[in-house]
Amino acid sequence: MEKKLEVNNLQISFRTQGGIVKAVRDISFDLYKGETLAIVGESGSGKSVTSKAIIGILAGNSIVEGGEILYDGQDLLKISEDNFHEIRGDKISMIFQDPLSSLNPIMRVGKQLTEAMILNGKARQKNSRRDFNRYLKLLNLKMDEVSREEASLHKELCATFDSFCINSTHLELAYNNAQNEAISLLSIVENVAFLIEKNQKVDIKKELKLVKAHLKKTVHDYVLSTSKYEECMLEIEEFYSSSEGVNARCITLLNDIKKALEEAIAKKAPNFFRLGYYLLKHPDADVKNMDVEAIDEQAKKILDDEFMLSFIEYASKGLKLSFEQSIEKKKAILASKDKYLNYFKGEEIDSSTSISLVKELAFEVKNAIDYLEIHKKSVEYSFESSMVQALRTYFNGIKNNPKNQRKYDRQLEKYNKLIESGKNPTWSLTPAVLVDLDLAKRNIYLIIENLFKSYERDIEAYSSFNAKEKTIELIDTLKELASRVVYRVTKSLAKAKAIELMKEVGIPEPAIRYKQYPFEFSGGMRQRIVIAIALSANPDILICDEPTTALDVTIQSQILELINKIKEERNLSVIFITHDLGVVANMADRIAVMYAGKIVEYGTSDDIFYDPKHPYTWALLSSMPDLETKEKLEAIPGTPPNMIYPPKGDAFAERNKYAMQIDFEQQPPMFKVSDTHFAATWLLHPYAPKVNPPKIVTERIQRMKKEAN
Repeated sequence: MEKKLEVNNLQISFRTQGGIVKAVRDISFDLYKGETLAIVGESGSGKSVTSKAIIGILAGNSIVEGGEILYDGQDLLKISEDNFHEIRGDKISMIFQDPLSSLNPIMRVGKQLTEAMILNGKARQKNSRRDFNRYLKLLNLKMDEVSREEASLHKELCATFDSFCINSTHLELAYNNAQNEAISLLSIVENVAFLIEKNQKVDIKKELKLVKAHLKKTVHDYVLSTSKYEECMLEIEEFYSSSEGVNARCITLLNDIKKALEEAIAKKAPNFFRLGYYLLKHPDADVKNMDVEAIDEQAKKILDDEFMLSFIEYASKGLKLSFEQSIEKKKAILASKDKYLNYFKGEEIDSSTSISLVKELAFEVKNAIDYLEIHKKSVEYSFESSMVQALRTYFNGIKNNPKNQRKYDRQLEKYNKLIESGKNPTWSLTPAVLVDLDLAKRNIYLIIENLFKSYERDIEAYSSFNAKEKTIELIDTLKELASRVVYRVTKSLAKAKAIELMKEVGIPEPAIRYKQYPFEFSGGMRQRIVIAIALSANPDILICDEPTTALDVTIQSQILELINKIKEERNLSVIFITHDLGVVANMADRIAVMYAGKIVEYGTSDDIFYDPKHPYTWALLSSMPDLETKEKLEAIPGTPPNMIYPPKGDAFAERNKYAMQIDFEQQPPMFKVSDTHFAATWLLHPYAPKVNPPKIVTERIQRMKKEAN
């Protein structure tokens, strides 16, 4: 499965008047394409902080103490706010707990939907043109490296590819403009017909004038034919001279135009990539009278025979060389891995030596990246910035820990003297801000170790490398980028798309609701609008931060079903944040259970519901209501710990009736239950006593297994 997001050793704290709150403590997880990962835990567990770090909206008093969030070759913790604008809302979107926190109360919902589409559309055009040029230029260079004698041929091939792609995009642009006008006009026609049917006041002549203006712009060989356009215009003229009832006749007219537009929109468009080459090289070709299938077949034959097969042959050689060069450089780096791992695993590391080694390794890593690879490996692209941050944290800790400890000791001494003298201090004792040096040093080692593991996987995959498949993948990417360059989101198109989105998320009468304000919607409908806004840019990743908590229970299941349906239809990757395990029972592929800033159990949905291992997971399941359980639900005793003073051992120990002495003294490691299932509890240690989950949990598991069978 394609990995969309990696979170590695994330550590986040917050400055407060009482001290430093350790909110997220060294957590790691991956998110794959098309899956739903649920992060479950009580309030204060760190789940929402994690999601806000991913989308770059942490509070101003936050401190990112370590770790990385890798997406598309970038560490999201280290990119600038300007770079985040290309990601937030476009590639990663978020649905918040309270829909009103995402909506402007004095702006119509339609405006809020279209605004994001237009802004993101402009940025997408610019970025697509840049990426297209970069890939093609680099491919040309690699082809030249294969054979310098054929450099002029390579240049001609790449220039031809660029030229006919431009021609294809212009053809597609003309089609898109006509298609967009047809979509916009259909929305206008439906809206006018709806208002007339509802006996609303409508200036029919004014609306028909608008229809005529748009209708002309929809004329295109593959959208609305000239003859159909003339037929519609004739009907409009006949309407003005008709003596029938205005409203009834207008409805008939609008329905005829609507039918013509729906047929035009449903028409299959030709393959503009093929057609672009065909018409560029054969401008006199008569394709207007041919059906789409015949055009596509003929254009494909001409493209393959005259250009594409030759281009793929030469491009494959360039891609293969680029991959082989990368592999050889990675092998050379791996040959010296012991030098780096042994040094950073040593008892003491020196600042100047560490910086020198990191600079040396970072240069080699950057040089070993295969920049023609479509799917970027974030571990390579973010290696240097991750190492610099990790080293800075460690050496700043060495430098500042003694000073901060002395400052704290002086405060403590002063505080104790006041207590001993019978006085009540009016100020709080602020805990020392100390870097966990062992953890910081471990992070440095893990970043390097992860890099080498990634290289080893790449070398193992060398034997299965297929240059032709990779070339076709690159060509498909270039085609998609070229298509994005010409896809301009106009106001009229944005409105039509917004109304379609409102339909998709289940809002009735979207043409009327489009013009309303958020206060005119119920809580469930407002959340549907927020979901539509989140989907407007067609993101890769959707983060749902307790999206049903603020809603009535009768609406919650509808919203959950809607999110699940959209995820399946769009092949989205979803991170679902919740405090209720029951909410994600039927939608999560994998579940991470969080407590006190740590992931305490991690596995597939079946692992967590049918074979839970951590006492905190048992507690969550015991407190989860269902229709079949007759026994009294068990509340989780006590309260979560004060994370200004993180527990020395297992954070759940104070509330855990199964806790052993070691739980109060030492944090448990993450024990492996299976290849997909892990849990951080000393109960999984080989020498631990055997403890079964509570009766309410075991009975529920048996019942669920029986129902599943």
